[in-house]
Amino acid sequence: MSGTVDLLNRTLAVARAEGRAALIAYLPAGFPTVEVGIEAVKAAFDGGADIVEVGLPHSDPVLDGPVIQTADDIALRGGVRIADVLRTVREAHAATGKPVLVMTYWNPVDRYGAERFAAELAEAGGAGCILPDLPVQESALWREHAEKHGLATVFVVAPSSKDERLAKITAAGSGFVYAASLMGVTGTRASVGEQAADLVRRTRATCELPVCVGLGVSNPEQAAEVASFADGVIVGSAFVKRMLDADGDAAAVAAVRELAGDLARGVRRSG
Repeated sequence: MSGTVDLLNRTLAVARAEGRAALIAYLPAGFPTVEVGIEAVKAAFDGGADIVEVGLPHSDPVLDGPVIQTADDIALRGGVRIADVLRTVREAHAATGKPVLVMTYWNPVDRYGAERFAAELAEAGGAGCILPDLPVQESALWREHAEKHGLATVFVVAPSSKDERLAKITAAGSGFVYAASLMGVTGTRASVGEQAADLVRRTRATCELPVCVGLGVSNPEQAAEVASFADGVIVGSAFVKRMLDADGDAAAVAAVRELAGDLARGVRRSG
């Protein structure tokens, strides 16, 4: 079985045809347990997310703020493995028929074996991989295996990226471009800021790929703001915080579904 990059592309195209941004949720695998994590991904789709990124928990998540670090720590102490991440992708995609990506730092993939990881992610029905710390100039091996197995390779751009660098990154990527809306780590913020709109404009000037914005969106108003200028709105910390604050597993899953519904209405309002 090959990966579902075509499904990812169609999903983003459908959202655009509807005159709205796609809602992309992020949830770490194995948090608070593998089983509950799978139910949370399904709940995000059920609430209205178009795409879900499943995080591969890492002991040193340099891009992630304290909320996601806390969830990663819980997952790692629970013994989460790459097999559990792939199981999360497989079961969530099988249950919903919707695109699921893995977001991971490069080191675990490198240790596991790039070819093996790409083959197993594709076999699980994964749509692709977001690799925030893999430099484009060192990505040829991964991209070769990803392409062979029908997986998207999503790179991250930041406001500090110069135009020439943006062009190199977007030329190598597929699926969409992940635009980090501001410098720093993930987390909810009071305002997403003008930097994000400028970064989307500069990124679009270099490619035809959809540009999706993450880092800082936590409520429907911010989702609508970002959706007014981006092709996708990526939300992670707000979902994880809802789960951390919930009283029990069932409440955590329900909280994900509820927030996805609120954010889905937000992205539609912008249209």
